[in-house]
Amino acid sequence: MRDSWRHFAAEFIGTFGLVFIGGGAIITSPMLSQQSALIGIAFAHGLILAIMVTATMRISGHLNPAVTAGFLVTKRITPMFAVIYWIAQFTGAIVAAYALSALYPSSITTLTRLGGQSISSDINMIQAIGLEAVATFFLVFAVFGTAVDPRGPKVGGFAIGLTVTAGILGIGPLTGGSMNPARSFGPAVVTHIFEGQTAYWIGPLLGGIVAALLYDTLFLPREPEPPDHGAIDEQGDHGVAVV
Repeated sequence: MRDSWRHFAAEFIGTFGLVFIGGGAIITSPMLSQQSALIGIAFAHGLILAIMVTATMRISGHLNPAVTAGFLVTKRITPMFAVIYWIAQFTGAIVAAYALSALYPSSITTLTRLGGQSISSDINMIQAIGLEAVATFFLVFAVFGTAVDPRGPKVGGFAIGLTVTAGILGIGPLTGGSMNPARSFGPAVVTHIFEGQTAYWIGPLLGGIVAALLYDTLFLPREPEPPDHGAIDEQGDHGVAVV
């Protein structure tokens, strides 16, 4: 039970940080030019994710239901812990959105939907799902390539954070660049504006699962693992660094 609470707390804190800092960057973006705002939003999300993943990866480090789904389908986390991670991620996102509502001026939180994303009228729902799926594919592929693969470069969460920055720069003007169902769902719950949630759930989960299965099948070594990369069980760590 203590181990479950430890994982829950790490996922809650990390996801709270992502939604609070990322949402805060969106809330304050009207004060900047459109181009400066996009860059600021992208780097705010990337930096806070890099820091939070690095800080929590010894325990968990997912901070994204799509990442957890990838670990679940590749049997790198048990179903019980996957559910714990998902509850922590969505709870952290919702609490962060309430914190943004309480701490930022209501005039700009209403205008910016508490940092929630929206889909551009220039694309349809299928295109939005596809964009989110592709961007999340790159994100989860980076997670497996740097944090899961025992031969991958050990650069903490910074490659993962940079992938989010790149994703927002690439698709942000069209979908908001969620790549994370919890990130989008938290502000939606508080504002009661659920526009685009179909894309923010289906796209990331689909892209994350495909990336995890592809990397696990094609790139991970199949020879006996070193002693510190043993199989996951419910008594051990369930972070992104364990294979």
